Amino acid sequence: MTPNLNSSDNLFVANLQSVSLEKLVKSKLEVLFAQQKEAQVELNGLYNVVLEQVEKPLLELALRAYNGNQVKTAQMLGINRNTLKKKIDNYKIRVKKMN
Repeated sequence: MTPNLNSSDNLFVANLQSVSLEKLVKSKLEVLFAQQKEAQVELNGLYNVVLEQVEKPLLELALRAYNGNQVKTAQMLGINRNTLKKKIDNYKIRVKKMN
């Protein structure tokens, strides 16, 4: 059974501020799985794709919030600065430092 993509369970821009990140991601994944089933194609590497699509913007926005300061950004994220640096390099994130 294909889910009704127009049901009230789906999330629209108007209510994004009141929706948790978990519900937003779940809604998007439900649509993806429905499309995959309808198209009868196999999804490969989905776990890494989802992590990248969440982690990269998180890192970019966190770095922007701390004006590119990697020490403060890593502390805010709860990760080691070396780990942050590896992720910045892996995702090819341009760190803009503002004075």
